[in-house]
Amino acid sequence: MMDLRSERIKNMAESATLAMAAKARELKQNGVDVISLSLGEPDFKTPKHIQEGAKAAIDEGKYFAYPPVNGYLDLREAISAKFKKENGLNYSPDQIVVSNGAKQSIANVFLALLDPGDEVIVFSPYWVSYSALVELAEGKCVFVSGDLEHDFKATAEQLKASITDKTKALIFSSPCNPTGSVFSQEELEAIVEVLKEYPNIVVISDEIYELINYGEKHVSIGAIAGMEDRTVTVNGFAKGFAMTGWRVGYIGAPLWLAKAANKMQGQITSANCSIAQRAALTALTSDYEPSYKMVEEYRSRRELVYGLLSEIPGVEVNMPGGAFYFFPNVSSYFGKSVNGKVIADATDLSLFLLEDANVSVVTGEAFGDPGCLRLSYAASVEDLKTAMSRMKTSLAKLA
Repeated sequence: MMDLRSERIKNMAESATLAMAAKARELKQNGVDVISLSLGEPDFKTPKHIQEGAKAAIDEGKYFAYPPVNGYLDLREAISAKFKKENGLNYSPDQIVVSNGAKQSIANVFLALLDPGDEVIVFSPYWVSYSALVELAEGKCVFVSGDLEHDFKATAEQLKASITDKTKALIFSSPCNPTGSVFSQEELEAIVEVLKEYPNIVVISDEIYELINYGEKHVSIGAIAGMEDRTVTVNGFAKGFAMTGWRVGYIGAPLWLAKAANKMQGQITSANCSIAQRAALTALTSDYEPSYKMVEEYRSRRELVYGLLSEIPGVEVNMPGGAFYFFPNVSSYFGKSVNGKVIADATDLSLFLLEDANVSVVTGEAFGDPGCLRLSYAASVEDLKTAMSRMKTSLAKLA
């Protein structure tokens, strides 16, 4: 039979993080001792009290019917209260849509917002799914790149230079996946000054790593004067509460866009899992202490890995302000070879490290910077030390 797949799916890129994780799993299943630093997944268990919240919901026996598409009202009320208390954002419960992870939240927004040819400015490096989801919605990405010297953060001046009459939206994450960079109040205010001249540009602020922050105070761009009615704030429970598999994300958005996202979700998945929503409610309305302890552990791992990466010749690395990633520049190894195999780019280098060092990392090309690799330090201290040692040994073979 001929290939009957749509052009849409033929042109869609596979998630590089999931692809590398799949390669690592396959090697592990074949008995290879692979250390995976490719997935952005906390290595902590979901806190016990959140698990108990889900169990209690099952035992109550009243959460088996379809929930409202946009989520249970009490969960949306709790999210609304969280936004107000922690972020200075005034989203009513009707402006909140709970989805099957933040990825679906972003997909809903793009599918509800974009027409063919609309441009979305993407601060780069960026999370791999941003570009794929823009293209799925038949939009066009305009990448605005920050570099390592400036902690990978794009500037207000770069933003202004990239705006055209087709610009519909801006998307970025802070703390950032893949770089760990955190935008300061002053940097966001400068971006807002530019956006004041363009009132029809919607801002999508991905704040899923909000709780994993090591110093710079978290600032939501939607809380800056003039931005509340044009900002979509994306968040969820996967990272800060170690709830990746529960698949609960959410947005706060202008009412018209929240209704549009709700309409979109209603035709694709309908509501998020009822029991996962009850676990999420427990997470938001309970003590955050387990999350804070988790962040302190990440902080110590960050310092460990920074020191070890800094010792590897040819690796340029900065100290990330949040999340649990490093995004080192490894371009000094491009053009080098071992056993006749030339390392042309970061993709080649990531595959070399998987094969030679048995360490799984992700090519920076997937995140918009072909000179870098992304590695997660959401792994045990023992695994991190071993992985860094293996990488250093393997990279020394390249000449």
